[in-house]
Amino acid sequence: MYSNKENVNILTALLVAHGIHHAVVCPGSRNAAIVHNLNECPDIACYPVTDERSAGFYALGMTQALNEPVAVCVTSGTALLNLAPAVAEAYYQHRPLVVISADRPQQWIDQLDGQTLPQTDALGRFVRRAVSLPEPHNAETRWYCNRLVNEALIEKHAPIHINVPITEPLFQFSTPQLPVERKIDFLPADATNITLTHICRMFLQAKRPMLIAGQPMNPLMDEAVVQIGDDESYVPDFVLYTGGSIVSKRLKHFLRKAKESWVVNREGEVTDTFMNLTNVIQADPEVVADLIRFNLEEMPHPFVQKWEALLAEIRQKVEEEEPAYSQAAAVKYFEKQRGENIVHYANSMAIRLANIYSKTPVYCNRGVNGIEGSLSTAAGFSVVADEMVFCVIGDLSFFYDQNALWNQNLRGNFRILLLNNGKGGIFDMLPGLEQSPARDKYVSAEHPAKAEGICQQNNVGYRRAENMEQMRQGIDWLLTTESEHPMLLEVLT
Repeated sequence: MYSNKENVNILTALLVAHGIHHAVVCPGSRNAAIVHNLNECPDIACYPVTDERSAGFYALGMTQALNEPVAVCVTSGTALLNLAPAVAEAYYQHRPLVVISADRPQQWIDQLDGQTLPQTDALGRFVRRAVSLPEPHNAETRWYCNRLVNEALIEKHAPIHINVPITEPLFQFSTPQLPVERKIDFLPADATNITLTHICRMFLQAKRPMLIAGQPMNPLMDEAVVQIGDDESYVPDFVLYTGGSIVSKRLKHFLRKAKESWVVNREGEVTDTFMNLTNVIQADPEVVADLIRFNLEEMPHPFVQKWEALLAEIRQKVEEEEPAYSQAAAVKYFEKQRGENIVHYANSMAIRLANIYSKTPVYCNRGVNGIEGSLSTAAGFSVVADEMVFCVIGDLSFFYDQNALWNQNLRGNFRILLLNNGKGGIFDMLPGLEQSPARDKYVSAEHPAKAEGICQQNNVGYRRAENMEQMRQGIDWLLTTESEHPMLLEVLT
């Protein structure tokens, strides 16, 4: 039996119609009718997460793994506000996060009633569409409710917010089946063959063309820009940018020297990252990039070959380098051993090391670059993945998001490499900050915390490493051990 709340039933039916099959659900009474329906519906799998901030990142990780919309459902009040970091990250990653919030009836907002605040626009510009459903009382308001849900769910490349006011009584489950609802489809614009041919022609006719992809990232580009220095012969005159965030500030500044850039994205958005944008193409970036690569195989370009030679030289140096026991040594050894496994890197030092040592694409929350939610995103990915999923993460990111491990959905395919140097080590690299007596305690957040207790209370297999041999043995343990529970190696440096 389903809820007797008509707006909840309309929403549930249309979630299924629009292909949403996974939902992260958080506890609460006002959203109980929605959670009941999601759990009752055979087409939707539910994943309970208590911490709403963590829940948002769980859902984000699932969208990455599944490449389809995932819902996250919270109760009324401040619960919704806890989703804001994950929604902002999903917005800049163009991930289809479907935020569903239960709400009090409109007449009780700002009347000092429990768990009431203005929820309809609470997520601001970080959602592509925000709607608040009526509680239908006639055919017209029922049609309006259906239309609002459809209008929100046709947005396939950005987060949306569906707010659901529910009047008491809340817990009546007497509807035998979901209604048959009208579904509205949306056909987005796409690049034609003529457009794709024109893009390829412009790229190949340029004297110094460059194809740049953000997420997944371009390894070694940061080091290449350092080596180039003031050599203008490496500066492109035409940049084809397939979107996604770029880790390196140095690379972004370098590409701002280019004469012009074209950006390709599914949304047709103006993202002038290099301050020289002249064209926006609404198309599938991977299709365009693959077409460019195919043409380069058929017709090699001297400038592209010049860059490939430079990157090959840098790659050889990185291969030959043997760093002493450190975070760099841990990441290098891990990348050498991991093969094709799925890896999420947390922000800050972890992703910068991946930028040096990774040879294959990795995941990272570079939409707004926050440290919060990295562990939850990887954990959410692992919940819906069959293969092993690894998370390489620094200590501040890990301890901030430790509630990601307080979750009954996790399995043995989730593995964590924790790089713990007792503070935010990247702040040691910022010129001038060493002059401040506040750097270590307040800016770098120096601490003595270790992860062993957290692992014990959450049934996570644990090892620590304090030298090169222990680190290598621990990484081999992470990569090869069969386990029914998540595993964590803490590398103390």
